[in-house]
Amino acid sequence: MSELSVFTKTYREQILPQMREARGYANVNQVPRLEKIVINCCVGSSPELKTALEDAIHALEAITGQRPVKTKARKSISNFKLRQGQEIGCKVTLRGRRMYEFVERLIWAALPRVRDFRGLSPRGFDGGGNYTFGIPDHSVFPEIELETIKRTFGFDVTIVTTAGSKEEARDLLSRIGLPFIGARREAVTATTT
Repeated sequence: MSELSVFTKTYREQILPQMREARGYANVNQVPRLEKIVINCCVGSSPELKTALEDAIHALEAITGQRPVKTKARKSISNFKLRQGQEIGCKVTLRGRRMYEFVERLIWAALPRVRDFRGLSPRGFDGGGNYTFGIPDHSVFPEIELETIKRTFGFDVTIVTTAGSKEEARDLLSRIGLPFIGARREAVTATTT
């Protein structure tokens, strides 16, 4: 069996017991955990749609290590020059090891490189314990070679958790290390000493 990542080890040894004690969960399986991460990139109706879409697919593949699936427009919108069924974007669903590796790179490498970054908005939670936020420029990830960029892409990141409420989800994501605006830094610091 391969060695656990720093993030997985930290979650099991520190975050899980802290959350169980703080929230009074009777069973370990009641503690919220990450289920999957969905990354969605839409190039819309750019003049060079095919090349823009291919560039977005290559960028997401480099960032996630997984081949994206093309997404299609659900309905026609003439003002945006979209036709129903037209390929306008791509998405990736990460689970397991790749999901944890992405979270690590997002927290420790990408978010600190976002220009004028002050923290993530706490308004991105839905009622079911999932969190969505946007990254305006894909070049903040270290996997992207800046010399090869023809155009920049933004994308949405949705973190799906097993939490039942947004309070539980925010507690989990804060302990994992996502920097929210106005939140005390309760996150686990890098324990690679």
